[in-house]
Amino acid sequence: MPNFCAAPNCTRKSTQSDLAFFRFPRDPARCQKWVENCRRADLEDKTPDQLNKHYRLCAKHFETSMICRTSPYRTVLRDNAIPTIFDLTSHLNNPHSRHRKRIKELSEDEIRTLKQKKIDETSEQEPKHKEINNSNSQNPSAEEGGEEQDEDILPLTLEEKENKEYLKSLFEILILMGKQNIPLDGHENDEIPEGLFTPDNFQALLECRINSGEEVLRKRFETTAVNTLFCSKTQQKQMLEICESCIREETLREVRDSHFFSIITDDVVDIAGEEHLPVLVRFVDESHNLREEFVGFLPYEADAEILAVKFHTTITEKWGLNMEYCRGQAYIVSSGFSSKMKVVASRLLEKYPQAVYTLCSSCALNMWLAKSVPVVGVSVALGTIEEVCSFFHRSPQLLLELDNVISVLFQNNEEKGKELKEMCHSQWTGRHDAFEILVDLLQALVLCLDGINSDTNIRWNNYIAGRAFVLCSAVTDFDFIVTIVVLKNVLSFTRAFGKNLQGQTSDVFFAASSLTAVLHSLNEVMENIEVYHEFWFEEATNLATKLDIQMKLPGKFRRAQQGNLESQLTSESYYKETLSVPTVEHIIQELKDIFSEQHLKALKCLSLVPSVMGQLKFNTSEEHHADMYRSDLPNPDTLSAELHCWRIKWKHRGKDIELPSTIYEALHLPDIKFFPNVYALLKVLCILPVMKVENERYENGRKRLKAYLRNTLTDQRSSNLALLNINFDIKHDLDLMVDTYIKLYTTKSELPTDNSETIENT
Repeated sequence: MPNFCAAPNCTRKSTQSDLAFFRFPRDPARCQKWVENCRRADLEDKTPDQLNKHYRLCAKHFETSMICRTSPYRTVLRDNAIPTIFDLTSHLNNPHSRHRKRIKELSEDEIRTLKQKKIDETSEQEPKHKEINNSNSQNPSAEEGGEEQDEDILPLTLEEKENKEYLKSLFEILILMGKQNIPLDGHENDEIPEGLFTPDNFQALLECRINSGEEVLRKRFETTAVNTLFCSKTQQKQMLEICESCIREETLREVRDSHFFSIITDDVVDIAGEEHLPVLVRFVDESHNLREEFVGFLPYEADAEILAVKFHTTITEKWGLNMEYCRGQAYIVSSGFSSKMKVVASRLLEKYPQAVYTLCSSCALNMWLAKSVPVVGVSVALGTIEEVCSFFHRSPQLLLELDNVISVLFQNNEEKGKELKEMCHSQWTGRHDAFEILVDLLQALVLCLDGINSDTNIRWNNYIAGRAFVLCSAVTDFDFIVTIVVLKNVLSFTRAFGKNLQGQTSDVFFAASSLTAVLHSLNEVMENIEVYHEFWFEEATNLATKLDIQMKLPGKFRRAQQGNLESQLTSESYYKETLSVPTVEHIIQELKDIFSEQHLKALKCLSLVPSVMGQLKFNTSEEHHADMYRSDLPNPDTLSAELHCWRIKWKHRGKDIELPSTIYEALHLPDIKFFPNVYALLKVLCILPVMKVENERYENGRKRLKAYLRNTLTDQRSSNLALLNINFDIKHDLDLMVDTYIKLYTTKSELPTDNSETIENT
């Protein structure tokens, strides 16, 4: 939706101009000055919040000194900027024209008052202007005006215009390659004989556009040395970084406009041989929709403290987000990385206490807890489970083979067999009851993998048969059997609790109250761990016997005990000390960390949702729990009265009016703005990572990230191209990209080919 300039006699809008558009400030005194200078009577009765939300002025109405760029991609106003440049007379040339933006006529007294006010302000600001001018003379690049002003002062030469058009063509190709997920390099030179394929996709597309008749590129080609590349690898990298920054900035601008946000990271991924953390932001946009958007990759660091510092620096300094407005953080990581991400979470909490550490709605609590258990056997088992699931999803034939084995095993219980087949065709490893499913499936998995490996009809290729052999060996290891049985039993205490957290809003609210009971049950298990472990170990040995698996301790431990004749350690006591005890202890502590007092207070604020109010017979006390967000409210002093009105509204509603059951529905109520404090609280609660995205069409960031990783080979992944591909629908400003490139990497006399690399003559 375009932004229109609110100034009288100004017809500019954002879709037809490269100028920046600035919101009216929320500060009442400064906002009043903007309104006075605009001379629009219809704006005088509007509040600063209304003006900030709905009205903007373009950069043409500000002195050049009032505008600056915090980065090559972001234009902002100085804190004291006041618009002073207005056309208040051009409408007089056409008295019959209809003007939507009526200019307020001033009396002589008002004119004298304004003149005197301007004289006073000028005399006060003269010393400041001198200081600014002195600093600018020492650092000319510290203050930049709009792009159009520069062009008015120094018109572009023909050579410069052609250079900009040439660069624009290069950017168009890079953006196309990013959106279509085309790697820059087609093939590695050392993999194929020279001349068999075109090694560079970018060069091929460039030549295609030349052959299609693009004159700017053709002219550059004809005036360039034969042995010179059009665009070197260095220049491609520079241009891709600019593309990435411009696209990211569009999303981050919306995040800043929404004020509050949460940070979520997904599992560590491999990009061209290096580990990276995908980062998503969650916020409520101006249409009141909760969105999760991918904003980039962060290089992963093995040292947790260094990772925490770089994580914070990138988000605040490079991306320009103010972490003071961060209200939630969640990290989805595989086993082995969770302890390091907890360090990141704790460091951020130390600096920003309101950035609550929570579970992420897209990850089942039981899988989250299992991945965080600091036991090597658990990490190995989880990795094996994922590999087994991925193996059978390689082809429909493998799933069909597993279905056939299940049919034979469960021929006396067809209903159970049908249920397990449906599970196998889904991504069951992410479910709350994944370990229960695995124990039920284990015999079928072992028989199927063994059958594939020893198939005498040679239906499977060597790779499939080899993988089946390796996986069969892994799942028939006694250590694996004990691990999954212990996890199944320990996590049975949190299964219902976790399922409610991913349910309806009312389920989440009541789940917060049931945490005490869950912790009480787990503490009881810990106090009687000998008894519980005895039952778990017996279940594991029975399952191993059923599968004809030999019961034995891990080889590493057996070798260490060979010289110790006094060791009386049995298999049962070994697994109690190394598996059951640390697993239960860790899960108790992890639940306490994730569901801190602050997090539980936030979840109890969900009683603001009308359907929850109804279930509580409208006897709620949100004000006590909302204290943690008091500084985020527009009118905190009126919170108590407003909450009372909110309850009365729904308690005495009409019979045909249904109670909104989600935050999403409440935010989209026509009269929600009449309850500004409730509106602000709902927006903050909505962005907590534990709350699910009600409208799935706004969860594109995560889905597109998964699709990109699934469809792109590891060595062809690029953090720059990934952002373009995942955010392909975000608008991009080619002129801004070109101007940014020229400012950063060239001088007025340089041409892009000066940065190119030459190919050695053969």
